[in-house]
Amino acid sequence: MSHLPDRLYATPQAQLGDFAFNEDVVRVFPDMIKRSVPGYPTIVENIGVLAAHFAQPQSILYDLGCSLGAVSQAMRRHVRSEGCRVVAVDNSAAMISRCQEYLNAQDAMYQELLPVQVLEADVLTIDFAPTSLVAMNFTLQFIPPEQRLPLLARIRQALLPGGALILSEKLCFADAQQQTLLNDLHIAFKRANGYSELEIAQKRSALENVMKPDSLEVHRQRLLEAGFSQVVPWFQCLNFASLVALP
Repeated sequence: MSHLPDRLYATPQAQLGDFAFNEDVVRVFPDMIKRSVPGYPTIVENIGVLAAHFAQPQSILYDLGCSLGAVSQAMRRHVRSEGCRVVAVDNSAAMISRCQEYLNAQDAMYQELLPVQVLEADVLTIDFAPTSLVAMNFTLQFIPPEQRLPLLARIRQALLPGGALILSEKLCFADAQQQTLLNDLHIAFKRANGYSELEIAQKRSALENVMKPDSLEVHRQRLLEAGFSQVVPWFQCLNFASLVALP
């Protein structure tokens, strides 16, 4: 499938609405995420590797906030546990529609892949079945802060012994100098990937009301409060990180 370049914020916009995962974003999302999130391909592929480690036979694997299904595809490439299936969930109809197309294309290229159920739903309201692996790849930061702990507690309750939650997030930092340095380095990363100052500024404005990042310590404490016993960072590139939380 062809991917369009991300030029959504390349021209001045008199009124910037809040960022939304709509049809416009879906059309350019692969380019957008690659040029905006340092280490994204490495995170996605290794979530597949981690999923293969934690997946248990006859269990469900969740991809919450699946967007175009990159994590679901990685799970299907790596998990070989018998009887597993993936449930991919997103509340964007545009994302879900394109996700199904990508999964169908993957089916045409490979044999004996895990089955995937694609759901258009709010991760805050779905009933979790017993699961050995839950992936939230840059999803929690778009959920209202007061609803994050209850969601994580429900995920913890659904996890089978020996299972895991993989949580990837943009981080903020309590230390002002560290925050400034990593923010500046992230902007340099975007510039190096061809984004203009206008694009960087307009997208930042569009995101400020809908994406609320937390610090690593806030994530750790919240996960422990939700009932997880261990929280282990396994990846960080600039201000983006991924954690494994164990029940």
